[in-house]
Amino acid sequence: MSTTLIGFIIYLIAMLGIGIYMYRRNESNADYFLGGRKMNSWVVALSERSSGESAWLLLGLPGAALALGIVEVWTALGCLIGIFFYWYAVAEDIRRQSERFNAITLPDVFSKQFSRGGLWIRFTAMLIIIFFFTFYLAAQFNGAGKVLNVTFGIAPFTGMVIGAAVIILYTMLGGFHAVVWTDFIQALLMFGALVLLPLAGLLEVSAGGHSLGSALNAAGGTYLSLSGGKTGWAAVATIIGGLSWAFGYMGQPHLLTKFMSIKDPARMKKSRRIAFFWAVPAFAGAFVIGLVGLALYGQGTFNDVEKVMPHLANSLLPAWVAGILISAAIAAMMSTADGQLLVISSVVSEDLFHNILNINISSKAMVNLSRIVTLLVGLAAFAIAVTSQKLIFAMVSYAWSGLGASFGPALLLMLKWKKTTWQGVLAGMLTGSFSTIIWSEITYLDQAISVRFASFVLAFAVVWLVSLCTYKRADKSA
Repeated sequence: MSTTLIGFIIYLIAMLGIGIYMYRRNESNADYFLGGRKMNSWVVALSERSSGESAWLLLGLPGAALALGIVEVWTALGCLIGIFFYWYAVAEDIRRQSERFNAITLPDVFSKQFSRGGLWIRFTAMLIIIFFFTFYLAAQFNGAGKVLNVTFGIAPFTGMVIGAAVIILYTMLGGFHAVVWTDFIQALLMFGALVLLPLAGLLEVSAGGHSLGSALNAAGGTYLSLSGGKTGWAAVATIIGGLSWAFGYMGQPHLLTKFMSIKDPARMKKSRRIAFFWAVPAFAGAFVIGLVGLALYGQGTFNDVEKVMPHLANSLLPAWVAGILISAAIAAMMSTADGQLLVISSVVSEDLFHNILNINISSKAMVNLSRIVTLLVGLAAFAIAVTSQKLIFAMVSYAWSGLGASFGPALLLMLKWKKTTWQGVLAGMLTGSFSTIIWSEITYLDQAISVRFASFVLAFAVVWLVSLCTYKRADKSA
């Protein structure tokens, strides 16, 4: 048995151990889904960061940089802008609002803000989360298959089975406590991988008498173009498309619940600084990994460019170090998948069963019901992962756009603008979802302007306009 495989097995056992250890700490749905709002600054910050940057950061972004060149710098920059903005604009407000209403889920926050229309908002938000998160979760299982295939030669299907089984099991057992503490460890692994691997790659490129600049020049074509070789409006649309990743952060329920879990809202400033310190080197490292892959292996080496990160780790580093970094790639997938899995479970059990269907059972029975829902949702996402042929980057982009546009504008205006009405929030959610679905299917539109940008702007405009039209009739007591 190889050193790499031994390290990976130890990692998986540790994750399962955390889930088992946290099993008895869940006495209610507030514990199972929010950790009883008792999380400290470090755990919230690193859990949010590892959940926010899934398998796409270690696999998708390096692959895109390898395939397209420095134009992908706009994607990295857009993500950093989004991270900075929502930590400042949303994090502390949603923590205070969720405690004020004793809200456990994002639909709960929206619904309890308004005394009228809350049921419609809750039901709509629940359906949106289930729809887009199932694709998002499937992308993470797909990432597990790719990493294990490159590293250990395991068939992609078998790799997906292993990744999905571990995630579903420890999430089902330990709930939010297991999710945030495994995320905490996974964030440290991811950070190490995104710093060490680029450095090792740059040393290898330099040892060969080359540089990233010379490699990009040698690749020719559009690799050195910040617009991907496009001109005019097409160039502007390319830049906007990359920067538009910023919009998605405000609407991701699995990230927003991390803010809701911190023990004291005043500690959010410390968490914010930790998150920023993690994000900048991590995104820079992911981008450089792709360029190093181009410099060392050239174009056309990989039949799947999203395998460049595990390939570099195995090629450049000692087996035991590679094993740690490969575990980080799996960690990236797991840290997002567990949070998403828990969010879907929470909206089904808390919003559907408890608040919509008014099924009142004991706290222990509700937690057990939530565990069953977690298992069923995980199996459904696994089925999509097995049958889908899309790249991780594409699936994440689709879900990111849909969730960001559906919830981001509504949440931002609800927290910051007193004239926001329930009609505006509901209309914005529907606009964000349907514009993402329709825009993504019309190639010409998506090429003209990114669906991430268009759907967010449309949803924001609809929330604002409908709220202005309905404000006089709104329930002022809300």
